[in-house]
Amino acid sequence: MSAERALSSSRAALPVLLLCTAVLTGCNEDRSAQPPVQPQAQVSVVVLHPQPVAITAELPGRVSANLVAEVRPQVNGIIKSRLYEEGGDVKAGDVLYEIDPAPYQAALDSAIAAQRKAEAAVTNAQVRASRYQELFQRNAGSRQDMDDANATLAQAQADVAAAKANVETARINLAYTKVTAPIDGRIDKSALTPGALVTANQATALTTIRKLDPINVDVTQSSTNLLRFRDDIASGRLRFTGLGVAVKLKLDTGQQYNQSGKLEFAEANIDETTGTFRVRAEFPNPDKLLLPGMFVRALIQEGIAENSFLLPQRGVGRNTKGEATAKFVGPDGKVEERVLTTRRNIGNNWLVDGGVKDGERLIVEGGQLVRPGQVVTPTEVSVDEATGELKSANRRAELEPGNRAKN
Repeated sequence: MSAERALSSSRAALPVLLLCTAVLTGCNEDRSAQPPVQPQAQVSVVVLHPQPVAITAELPGRVSANLVAEVRPQVNGIIKSRLYEEGGDVKAGDVLYEIDPAPYQAALDSAIAAQRKAEAAVTNAQVRASRYQELFQRNAGSRQDMDDANATLAQAQADVAAAKANVETARINLAYTKVTAPIDGRIDKSALTPGALVTANQATALTTIRKLDPINVDVTQSSTNLLRFRDDIASGRLRFTGLGVAVKLKLDTGQQYNQSGKLEFAEANIDETTGTFRVRAEFPNPDKLLLPGMFVRALIQEGIAENSFLLPQRGVGRNTKGEATAKFVGPDGKVEERVLTTRRNIGNNWLVDGGVKDGERLIVEGGQLVRPGQVVTPTEVSVDEATGELKSANRRAELEPGNRAKN
């Protein structure tokens, strides 16, 4: 009887076990059907803050000599010798050429002799005038004779003055046979050789001297930029820093010149053909690295944009309308995309006038993989101003002097 009861109990419990098994199997199938939880996307962000930004214009320019002197003879003659090294540096007053002085020495000697003759005639005229003066006072001579003697004396004295002027002229012409450098600078090759005949004030220069230290850079600026610059100052977007600002120079090779220049002047008229005007800057050139005619680019600080935002270029894109856009991480951790108002690029950054607030987090890496409204995990970084590469904000803090001392 006990065996039959056990068998009937087992048969009664079997449906219950089968039902529990089916329920458990259904639960497992429901759990496996649920999608796995996706991890939040990782993005790198830069925290933005307003700052004063120096507005710098990069303009094309040409190098020109500070002073240029074309050397020409001032007397006629044959070049006897050249006394300078072509391509070298000369000082003002250095003798460059010597013209045959023989005819001018002879002219000087002749003028000196004429002066002495005129001086002797004055002595004779003085004696004669004195004699006729005494005779007239004794009523032994006529007034006419006395007047004639005085006139002869005055004429003799005038002849002496003319003779002295001729002597001085002859002496100057003799000095002109030595052609000297009018300025300091670097001298070009000679256009003529010894033995060549030259004439006073000839069209062909013997050589040219250029002063290279300091040296000028003539920069071209458009009238449109000038009007925009004045409008920015009038509206308060830009603070003018004056004409005494330093000017940097970028060479044709891309390297920056190691000397700073200063603005000298700006032309008061606009070229009708090109719509541009010229600005001149002066640079020290002790090593003579800058030479006239070189193409350079001048970096001129136009003013200061107060309370402006600089956004790394790697965090700014364009939409289908060509508008500048950027993605930000909001306070709730969600991605926001908005249109920006950009003014110009400064280095590896965009200067932005609108669409940004203080403390906002700009996505600079990973923005292509996220969409607006998506929750992300931001990591604060910084951007190297020179290279545009990302640096860890934590790593930057560890490298600060105070933190290094603690470590």
